[in-house]
Amino acid sequence: MNTGDLWPDPDGAWLRVRRMQTKLHQWAVGDPDRRFDDLYNLVHHPDFLTVAWERVRGNKGARTAGVDRVIPAFIAADADIVAFLKNTREQLKARTFTPLPVRERMIPKPGSGGKLRRLGIPTAMDRLVQAALVLVLEPIFEASFKPVSYGFRPERRAHDAIAEVHHFGTKGYHWVLDADIEACFDNIAHSALLERMRRRVGDKRVLALVKAFLKAGIMSADGETRDTNTGTPQGGIASPLLANIALSALDEHFCAKWDAHGNGGRRTAHRRRGGATYRIVRYADDFLIMVCGARAHADALWEEVTAVLAPLGLRLSVAKTWVCHIDEGLDFLGFHIQRRRKKGTSEHYVYTYPSKKALASITGKVRAMTNKRGQRTLADLLRQLNSAVRGWCYYFRFGSSTATFHYLDDFCWRRVTLWLRKQHPGIDWRTLRRRYLTGEPGWRPAEDGIMLFVPQRVKVTRYRWRGYSIPTPWARAATV
Repeated sequence: MNTGDLWPDPDGAWLRVRRMQTKLHQWAVGDPDRRFDDLYNLVHHPDFLTVAWERVRGNKGARTAGVDRVIPAFIAADADIVAFLKNTREQLKARTFTPLPVRERMIPKPGSGGKLRRLGIPTAMDRLVQAALVLVLEPIFEASFKPVSYGFRPERRAHDAIAEVHHFGTKGYHWVLDADIEACFDNIAHSALLERMRRRVGDKRVLALVKAFLKAGIMSADGETRDTNTGTPQGGIASPLLANIALSALDEHFCAKWDAHGNGGRRTAHRRRGGATYRIVRYADDFLIMVCGARAHADALWEEVTAVLAPLGLRLSVAKTWVCHIDEGLDFLGFHIQRRRKKGTSEHYVYTYPSKKALASITGKVRAMTNKRGQRTLADLLRQLNSAVRGWCYYFRFGSSTATFHYLDDFCWRRVTLWLRKQHPGIDWRTLRRRYLTGEPGWRPAEDGIMLFVPQRVKVTRYRWRGYSIPTPWARAATV
């Protein structure tokens, strides 16, 4: 790749980076045992740094500073950006770059009833270098990742994982180990992670850079810095990829068991002899192992999974890991998955619904928004509320969500009309309706052209399982 004297424009840099990523991916697919050298020069290449910066600046965390107090979104002038990128490149080339500790920040854990989770916010320069590392490493490791994992991978989403659970739930995989790894991101053994990286990466400079990030430490709110001997802090751009590299050990173990039984006929014969077949479905550190067999086969998975996780420095949470039957139902990625008898028939089907916890989460947000009093207008409230409810409904539209959407519609309407009556004490219903509600059926609250979002109008459909046909972006680029 040409380095040139002029700093590249983002569009041209993106095209050149995509071409190089496609080559890396094709080489990795073509030779599963290949270890890549000379990757470090790509990490500090102007094209990769330019594309990495666009990702950092466009990230939702771009308005948050690390210990350097530099906010990426506020580096606005082109001259300042180029100077920042050139400085980063020179430090990387000279091998003088040293990651700083991440800034610890506690944020609410969604759907946990007020519990907090720890984020580690890197500095602006550290985020840039991590993003460049991901651009280089992701195409290589994607060639090795198994199709049963879906979290933080390109072209994949949570709905693919739910669709796979639904698919195998209809194929006799009724016993499920619903597993939870105890503090996964905090406890991954650095030595085990780096050992798994060495299978694909032969460039010691890249491995040393990854290790430096892992060992950078954490600075708490009171300014105290503590070492990080294990784990990859949540909040870092590279953390999801590194966690997937480590946890792919689980995927490999259970995919090997799946492949050992060959095709469907051989798997059926194995089960007739008293055996069982297993299918793991993983989204980051959240995973299920589905069993076509007996309860005893599912119970035995505890020890098996424990043995796979132990070398990674990880263990199952005893309190949150359990074995269940799909007829009992289980929650996964916000959905409740359960096999039930279809009304009016004797047939049983697997259904996916928004879970009670997910519904409680969105109604809690709506309640919090409509509890606030003050000077804001109805339009301001609707703008904020619609954004939250619309995103929630679009996520859950792939499932049996019609009844839930009707309930949420009614709940939002009641909360907003109650808010209006509190904002205007003494107002009678006729005046409120004339002033703030539209004349269409349902009398929707509206102001300044903004109307309360209607959840029950969201079209509900089935998200089809894509099986092994999910392409990587680089495989698609190679065919264009």
